[in-house]
Amino acid sequence: MAKVLYTAEAHVAGGRTNGHGRTSDGALEVDLRAPAEMGGEGGGTNPEQLFAVGYAACFESALAGAARRAHIEAGDAEIDSKVSLLPTGTGGFVLAVELDVTLPSITDEAQAVDLVRTAHSICPYSNATRGNIDVTLTANGKPVE
Repeated sequence: MAKVLYTAEAHVAGGRTNGHGRTSDGALEVDLRAPAEMGGEGGGTNPEQLFAVGYAACFESALAGAARRAHIEAGDAEIDSKVSLLPTGTGGFVLAVELDVTLPSITDEAQAVDLVRTAHSICPYSNATRGNIDVTLTANGKPVE
């Protein structure tokens, strides 16, 4: 087994509807509330928002690593993420993710697409979700297949 590089620890009580979560180091503390779009009161965050921020941040780091390896400047990258909650039709739920990557420093369309594809192959979130949920990627507005 590989050496563990880092383990995040968190505690949640009350779930997504009226809960509270915090990390063991105290750096993150959030009230959890169901969004108004799902009949909740809002006024807090929810697991989908946390996943959207986490995935985008992780993907940007993977993108930076891929750019360094390829000797490409991509330090001005920005990522807009969407995490959707969908019913399965059998009582369960699934997620779907969209990552819209903007790379202002990269004007070559093929290079931008290739860099995003490479980042997707090394990002821990991408590796965890691959084959489990739909993930749609764009690079400078172009689909990444």
